[in-house]
Amino acid sequence: MKGAIDVWCNPFTPELAQRTLDDPEIGAVVKWWHAEERYKGRSVEVMLKEMDEMGVEKILIPSFQQYSFMRKVPIMNFKTEEIAELVNKHPDRFVGLYGVNPYKRMDAVRELEKAVKEYGFKGAHIHPYGFGIPIDAPDYYPIYAKCVELGVPVQMQVGHSAEAMPSEMGRPIRLDNIALYFPELKIIGAHMGWPWCEELIAISWKHANVYISTSAHMPRYWDKSVVNFINTRGVGKVMWATDHPVVSHREGITQINELGLKDAAKQQLLRETAVKVYNL
Repeated sequence: MKGAIDVWCNPFTPELAQRTLDDPEIGAVVKWWHAEERYKGRSVEVMLKEMDEMGVEKILIPSFQQYSFMRKVPIMNFKTEEIAELVNKHPDRFVGLYGVNPYKRMDAVRELEKAVKEYGFKGAHIHPYGFGIPIDAPDYYPIYAKCVELGVPVQMQVGHSAEAMPSEMGRPIRLDNIALYFPELKIIGAHMGWPWCEELIAISWKHANVYISTSAHMPRYWDKSVVNFINTRGVGKVMWATDHPVVSHREGITQINELGLKDAAKQQLLRETAVKVYNL
């Protein structure tokens, strides 16, 4: 099998990763997880070495936009240009995703178009919780329409929020409304929709244009319904993601190899579905 593709890897260099630790709200979550060492970042060279050791060919890196629901201020705000600069260091290995801030309204639509057309980004990325705007709200519809026009997918976190933010903003059932309105839009529900995994599976099975990514959860802890879906009727509907550094590439690949997946299912999970959905 050709190299694996991680469809959600956070900006990883020390100067970019430090923003997570510096924020009091997200930094507190990292400390609660006892994950400070994971979030210290690594150089491009170290990341490539880790990828090569585990057979990871490409990583998709969002210009992550996260907002504090409690403090009403940006928590993580990575500029498109910063991620483009990182991607340009190794465009054969790194791929950019445009991070959406719905408060920017039409400016966000124009920025998405520029990111795709000028910087070669392959899709949009939404972390909805802190904005207090549910994923099926009209605020996002111009972004969804622009994704259709540009022929790129949108990936969004669904399921609960680990931070002090309202989880209802990303309830997986809300993808149903989006998929009905935008049947041409390729939609990826990240984080497996946990704890509403079966809700996300149902929507993915219902709609040809809805997919699942496995970000932020160690494979050994994946819900049994997700593993069964990957291995049976969901072949070609689920793609691997780490939300690195929440899950390292070594942990992800090693534990996937222990799940007992069929070869065809594993190939679709680790690579082929991502190639198709993101046009890689």
